[in-house]
Parts: sequence; structure tokens; C-alpha cells
Amino acid sequence: MTIEVITTDVLVVGGGTGGVAAALQAARRGAKTVLASEFSWLGGMLTAAGVAAPDGNELLAWQTGIWGAFLRSLQQRQPQGLDHAWVSFFTYEPQIGAAIFADWVQALSNLLWLPERYPLEVKKQGNGITAVRFADCLVQAKVTLDATELGDVLALAEIPYRWGWEWQSQWQEPSAPIHPSTLTQTYAVQAPTWVFVMQDFASESAPALVAPAEVNSAEVNSAEMNHEMNQMFAGTWDGYGPESFLNYGRLPGNRFMINWPQQGNDYGLRAERLIASETARQEFLQEAYAHTQHYAYFLQQQLGRRYGLATDVFPHSSNKLGGGAYALQPYYRESRRLQGLTTVREQDILPIPGGRVAALPINCLGQVSAVAIGNYANDHHYPGFRFSLHPKSIRWGGRWTGTPFALPYECLIPATTDSLLVCEKNSSVSHIANGATRLQPTVLGIGQAAGMAAALCVERACQPRELPTRILQEALLQDPTAPLAVVPLFNLPPQHPEWRHWQNYYLDRPEDYPADGNAPLKQPFIPKTVAPNFTGVFERQGEQTYSLTLTASPALASQIVSLVTLDAAIDQQLQHYPSGTELQIAGRLNRAGHWLLVEAIHAK
Repeated sequence: MTIEVITTDVLVVGGGTGGVAAALQAARRGAKTVLASEFSWLGGMLTAAGVAAPDGNELLAWQTGIWGAFLRSLQQRQPQGLDHAWVSFFTYEPQIGAAIFADWVQALSNLLWLPERYPLEVKKQGNGITAVRFADCLVQAKVTLDATELGDVLALAEIPYRWGWEWQSQWQEPSAPIHPSTLTQTYAVQAPTWVFVMQDFASESAPALVAPAEVNSAEVNSAEMNHEMNQMFAGTWDGYGPESFLNYGRLPGNRFMINWPQQGNDYGLRAERLIASETARQEFLQEAYAHTQHYAYFLQQQLGRRYGLATDVFPHSSNKLGGGAYALQPYYRESRRLQGLTTVREQDILPIPGGRVAALPINCLGQVSAVAIGNYANDHHYPGFRFSLHPKSIRWGGRWTGTPFALPYECLIPATTDSLLVCEKNSSVSHIANGATRLQPTVLGIGQAAGMAAALCVERACQPRELPTRILQEALLQDPTAPLAVVPLFNLPPQHPEWRHWQNYYLDRPEDYPADGNAPLKQPFIPKTVAPNFTGVFERQGEQTYSLTLTASPALASQIVSLVTLDAAIDQQLQHYPSGTELQIAGRLNRAGHWLLVEAIHAK
């Protein structure tokens, strides 16, 4: 059979979170780009995997690059706003996210999108990758990016990678296990989750759900099935209650994203099958899908027929798994992980002693090599086990947030292979560090950096390892469409006139990088001039813990809400008001989280 041969500058294999960002950035820079995606939806974790409640990089200062542009587009396209759930400040209908990415991709004439393509073979010449074969085409490229969910290009190209745990003796990570245990033997990697969406039908009765006939591949009768499900999921909302459980991932239109770690739809048994063979992978996926179907059935039995599946969320896919209320793929938290020029360890993402930020990464030339930002608290999922990690959270803006860190360019480059970059959860990080680097906004940043690097390598006719990091950083900061911050600074939102100055300053002078993460700005913050829509009495309940007793609205009078903010200017203001001060606030009330997200504030 003759297959089509396509020649391009940059090939991105995988249309997930990192892949779509990489393809967009490479094409926007001017490189002729091909994007081969597994599904008809682009966006991966953010869309096809159904995690429409992204975590991390929530502060205004971190809302840069393609991540910031994505948030602004969501706000424009979703008239109900993004303040619905308590797990995230941003929840949206997955199909809106997928439409945004599709529109961006289709607007670029130098970007060819090939949906529903799976890599079958990688062609190599000498030490470099030259092409990737799919069922109906061979794509030849100067630079290839592995953006697959599980690092499949790494495996096909026989590029060294890691999978699963490393012991403390390897890198002296404080949270790494000292030796194998029941936990490490039960779960090779973090558990994936097959997300689904439920709906509140209110006075109507939702269609009755029917549980699959198999539980972990064992045929059982109906009574045994109900008993096993009650054992499997009992206590799912203990400590929360059903209302708080549903509001965790509340979406617009009385819908609920179900991505629940406590006796919920995490499933990771024998996850090593995901990389063993295609047959073994399909076996795992069938089990994970059945597990989440059982969970949906269990929830309806517990909540009643008022709640059912939102059957019009996802398109149906060719693999007969997912579609309707069920995501097209699992939410993979971990992948094969590249053995790169450098490996990001847990201590690289932890705050420096006495500080609120991690140290900036420095390469072998003594230069700052930061190309993407993350700030999520290190979070690992192993159903049935508690796994303690070294804390990396702080109180900021009236709430908890993760301490920020920067990822180096070298963790995207293979140690021994040319013409390849990675741009998903397959970057060169340790198993422990992956718990913080795997989040959606961080992976968008990784993808954007890798896509820019690939385009620059084409321009300069060089290998990724030869590209000067400072050239890449400057291109990201200067990008005309979605400039990306590479140095974490709490008080420097991208709209600030000194934004680019301080980004460059700390890239050139890492010894001056402030331990508190605040740049010494020459121009003070100017609070927004937004008309207030709430009035109340301020109360300081502790360090970085604030409340407001609402007074102006009859419907809300005497209601007490927490005050939180994502804006450094508001954070500073909240720290100085004494209890009893009457405040006028412009903000958005989140009933699921019982907080008021403050956007502008002043005392009466």
C-alpha cells in the first residue's frame, strides 16, 4: 500500500495540552508545522480528558502565554462565567475549550492538522529522528515533538526513558521512598482517572443507569455487583457531603465534572500495562472505563434519579470508549518520562529555605535556563494509600496556593538523541516532581516553549541542544500573540509596564532573584476602577484569612463569605485593613466555594 509522504519543518505528535500549544507556537513563529492528534478534539487534559477545571498557575501573574490567552477566550465564549466549582477558579464546558483550540489551529495556514492519527513507527538516521509513520502517511520533519499522553514516540524511537518510582538514594529527594513498599508495588505510577459529567435534572427523572456486566473482568450477578460497588465506593464523600462533592467540579448548566480521588474514579491497578503492549493497554483502558461506569451507577443509586449523565458533552470516538457523558480518554497523570539533559527533582521545585519561591534553574554554562512556570502543590494519586510529600504551599490572597518554580529547557531535550523535543508529561522530571509539573497550565507552558524552540532550531539550522536558551527565552517574552513569563514573580502581572524588564533582569542576574518572589517595582500598583457590586464589613480571622459580612443586598444581607484574590495589588490591600472596616468590593461570588473573588476594593 502506498502512503502519502508529507514534508514539514516541525512535526508535533499528539494533540493534547502540550501538543496543541507546541504546534500553535511553532506555526505562529513561522515554521511549517504538522499536528497529528489522536482524537478529533484538541487539548487533551483540558478537553478530551474532561478535566475542565484546571489547577495551578491561577494567579494573575502566572496567566501568561497560551494559558492566559485560553482563559481570556473562555471568559469571552462562556457567558455564565468561570466561577462555578471550588476545586478551581476556572470551570467551563469541555466543548468550548476544544472549539477554542480548533479555531486557533485552523486560523494558521502553515499548520496542517491531521486528526485521529496514531504513531506506528519512527524513522531514524544516525543519531536523529527523521520521520514518523502513521497508518496513511509518513511525515518527514526537521524537528519532531513527542506530545503523546504516554511518551509513545520515545518508546518507538528507543529513546531512554523512566517509568514509575525512583528511590531516595538516587537523587536524595525528601519525599521519595527509601525502598519498595506495598504502595510502590501496587501502583507503578499515579492513577489515571476516566472523567465523566453528571447533570442535575431537577424535577425530572434522569434516565436510569445500568452498571456494566463486569467488575475488574469478573462476571457477577446483580446483587454481587451492588455489594462490590458499595464496598468499592463507600465513603466517597465522607468529610464533604453530597452537595460539596458535586460542587467540587461544578460546571455551567447544573452539570458536574466527576474527577474524584476519594473512593472515586481514580484507577491505577497494574498501570504498567499502559506501556507493555497495545493489547495490554486496551485491557487497562477497558477496566478503567468500566470502573468509572460503575462509579456513575453507584452515584445515581446514592443521589437519586434527579442526577444522571450529561450525554451531550463529548463526541463519540472510534475506539468505542468514551463519548456522551464520558471523556474520550483517561486523565493520565504520569507518562514515560524522558531521560533528558537534566532531570527536575523534587528539591528543584521546593521553595528555598526561608523563601516563597524555588531557586531559578541554572544550566552548565551558569545561565538561567527557565522556560516555563508552575506553582501547583505537589499532588499524587494512589487510591487507598496516603502518601506524604514535602509541603510546598503558602497562604496568599486569602487562600492556599502552591509555591512557584521554573522548569529548565534542558528537561525537554533527550540526552542522546537529536531532532527531538518532548512537550507533555513526558519531560525529564522525577516521579516525585511529576506531581507538580503535570498540571494543565504548566504543560501548556512546556508545550509553548518546546514549539518555540523547534521553530527557532529550523530558523537557525541547529539541533535543540545547540539552541542558546537565552534566544529561546527572549522569543517567548517577545512573542506578539501570547508572550510567556519564564521567571515567577508574584507581583508582576503581564499587563504591568515593567513586566518584560524584570523578566529579563532576573534572567541576567539570578543572584538578585528575590526570595519572596516580589520584584522591586518602580511604578506602584494601580487598583482597577471597577464599580463595586458588594458592600460589607471586613473581618481579619488570621494570617491571610479574611471574611466579609455582606450588608447592602437584601438577598445576601448578613451572609458571611471568605475574601480571596488572584491579584497582587488586592493581596497587598487585604493585608492592611483592620477588622470592622466597611468595604466596597467589585468581585464575583462563588457559591460552591463560599468565597468572593475580589477584583477591586476600597474602604468607605
